[in-house]
Amino acid sequence: MLNRRTIRIKIMQSLFAYDQCKEADLMLSRDLVEERFQPDLNSMEVQDKELLRSQKKSALQLFEKKMSGTKAASEDKAIVRAVDDAASLFQKSIKKDQVFLSKNILLEMEKLSATYHSVIALILAFADLAAAEKKVDHGNFSHHEWIKAWRQNEELKKTIIKESAGWETRMDKVRGWFRDIVKEDSAYKKFIAEKKPDEEAQKAFVKHLTRKIILGSGAINDYFEEQNIRWAEDKDIIKSMMDKTIKSFANGKTTLQKVSLNWEDDQDFIDKLFNNTIGLEPQYKELIAKNTRNWEVDRLPLTDRVILEMAITEMINFPNIPVKVTINEYIELSKEYSTPKSRQFINGILDVISKSMKESGAVKKSGRGLIDNK
Repeated sequence: MLNRRTIRIKIMQSLFAYDQCKEADLMLSRDLVEERFQPDLNSMEVQDKELLRSQKKSALQLFEKKMSGTKAASEDKAIVRAVDDAASLFQKSIKKDQVFLSKNILLEMEKLSATYHSVIALILAFADLAAAEKKVDHGNFSHHEWIKAWRQNEELKKTIIKESAGWETRMDKVRGWFRDIVKEDSAYKKFIAEKKPDEEAQKAFVKHLTRKIILGSGAINDYFEEQNIRWAEDKDIIKSMMDKTIKSFANGKTTLQKVSLNWEDDQDFIDKLFNNTIGLEPQYKELIAKNTRNWEVDRLPLTDRVILEMAITEMINFPNIPVKVTINEYIELSKEYSTPKSRQFINGILDVISKSMKESGAVKKSGRGLIDNK
């Protein structure tokens, strides 16, 4: 099973996407306001262009105030109607995006599983090509102990078929990679030339094949990147899953990694963390601003803002997760996905905020070992 850090990464990615959707929806809503005060070219009546320009300017100003929560009004019914319609369009659009992105997180998790199995299937496809070679003996690879274990794994066979993770329809690509990349790799040549590689040598080779040849820089990695816009982040997760699979080898078998052992629990975690982060109350955003040298939250780098808001949301909504665990998890995210200085910044801010929230009663932990967040 992948740990919750993987899920947090997927939620963070979706919160980034949500922020982009929000900006796009705002632009569409502004466009609606502008369209309402464009001259009607089909009208037989003379258009008062100056009045329309004035109304458009006032309507856009009123819309911005309405979206920022500032109270404002207009006596012009046309302006009020345009602003109300634009605000309604924005709310409907952003809610639709929120629902879509929330559901999409689980789909992203399922894609991770399919990609993981696809990498194993690619190794098996390479081994099949190696076994068919006549000029050079590739037996050390085609009869590799890890290869045998995967070939005999019935669960893996069924999963590859179910997820369409096999390479049967892409064998032209696989043959090209095997010919131009795998067979030309110096470590591969050395491995197949060994007389009788022991278990450690086999383990080192399959790890090299996975990390350097398939998931390293090159044509195969480029192919995966073309199929997945989030490959830069997902690749590290796949590497970790493959490392654990390779390491698990014992008694002729390997343990396949699971993206989730309990989809229901993970769905609950995703729903709460994603949706409650989006709906984080203003008082907590003000708490962030108060502890960031009075910066407005919207002026923070987006990565840092998302990480801080996710961490606060997790502290509030998950009483069974110790505060220290939450802080450590988001420090790790900042190390991977934010600026070099963010780790120290996130650590300091969350430490201060967590103490303030504990004192106010906003953070309540229950259960053995959690009362004092130890």
